[in-house]
Amino acid sequence: MKRIFYNGQVYTGELPLASAFAVENGKFTFAGADDQALALARPGDETIDLNGRFVCAGFNDSHMHLLSLGLALRRARLNEHTGSLRELIDYFRDFAAEMGPNERGWIVGRGWNQDYFSDEKRMPNRYDLDQVSLTEPVAAVRCCGHCAVVNSRALALMGVTAETPAPEGGEIGLENGQPDGRFYDTAMDMIWARVPEVGKEDVKDMIRAACRRYNACGVTSCQTDDYATDWRLVNQAYRELIASGELTVRVTEQCNFHEVDALAEFIAAGHVTGAGDDMFRIGPLKMVADGSLGGRTAYLSRPYSDDPSTRGLMLYSRQTLEDVIGYAHEHGMNAAIHAIGDGCLDAVLDAIEKALNAHPREDHRHGIVHCQITRRDQLERMARLKLHIYAQSIFIDYDSRVVRQRVGDMAETSYSWKTLTDMGLTVSNGTDCPVELPDALR
Repeated sequence: MKRIFYNGQVYTGELPLASAFAVENGKFTFAGADDQALALARPGDETIDLNGRFVCAGFNDSHMHLLSLGLALRRARLNEHTGSLRELIDYFRDFAAEMGPNERGWIVGRGWNQDYFSDEKRMPNRYDLDQVSLTEPVAAVRCCGHCAVVNSRALALMGVTAETPAPEGGEIGLENGQPDGRFYDTAMDMIWARVPEVGKEDVKDMIRAACRRYNACGVTSCQTDDYATDWRLVNQAYRELIASGELTVRVTEQCNFHEVDALAEFIAAGHVTGAGDDMFRIGPLKMVADGSLGGRTAYLSRPYSDDPSTRGLMLYSRQTLEDVIGYAHEHGMNAAIHAIGDGCLDAVLDAIEKALNAHPREDHRHGIVHCQITRRDQLERMARLKLHIYAQSIFIDYDSRVVRQRVGDMAETSYSWKTLTDMGLTVSNGTDCPVELPDALR
């Protein structure tokens, strides 16, 4: 059965606009004039009057976190109250008083950004969150997802002291020799290890909520990184939602692994790039190789211009990047690697080039997620390697405020996605939601 839509303003990717289109078996089969479309109708087909409304194909978000969006919708929405540190604390305290623990005994929120604070230009600390609660553990995740702050009650439950070592690729904040409640990158795992795991029904509820939000923004397909939760549980949740007709966003999973053994088990189960169906398929290996620019944890080739004490954080060693990317490439998986700092990008490009030299393949679709701080020699190298770029143009709204202070003259060759397009690379756009809102038009 066909569904024929007419009397609209239909954008097909070029002008002039069409006025009608037809859909059959989930595919657009025609776009053109009303009389041509209506002439296609047969008994049993459905015709729908668009009443002059505008129509375009659904948007695709090329890198985001669908499950994390569903989780963020359950949490305190700190992004809406980040105008000042005082505003943030007052909102979070009111949320806690009204809602109580929202994360299995914890009070959790996400979205603050200290660069937007009008009163104090600093990150929140444990004492700020003590004003939210002294009796319940509290965690506030920065908008970028690469830093979180907890209150004193949470530190006590976690058993973190000044002597607690940070894991590789992470950092535990200290002030006057004592933990200040701030955890960076892989050190954040110490927090989530104390928050009880979600179950399959929780995961399904989060996916449903995220899909509703995405559909409201006109997004109908996405590339998502969801394997912070066990991949078996996530895949099963998606399959059950497909079976019940509840998955309303087409999903390509960017598969987050950082150990060869775990990746090998995943691949042995038949999960390689392209496996699956139109609603849920396996995409590339995903690795997060460094932190964020806003949190000064993106790994640079030289110290930060506005904080010479740090170059940021590499989350994995060069050897780990080479081993995992090399295994994925050898076994038919593409790789999509988060790299924001130029120092991190050097290590990622080395690993990809080593994999391509060991097992040459012209049709690879290896890519860089974010690709923000770059040098000219790196742009030329990415063009030679024929990489794909998963960009987020919405990041420029915030990053333009801080990039020159953070990286100095490297700002001139950073966020160079148009340059890379002109050099022959493919560049897709996305929101990295819930880092940013899922509004594609922004």
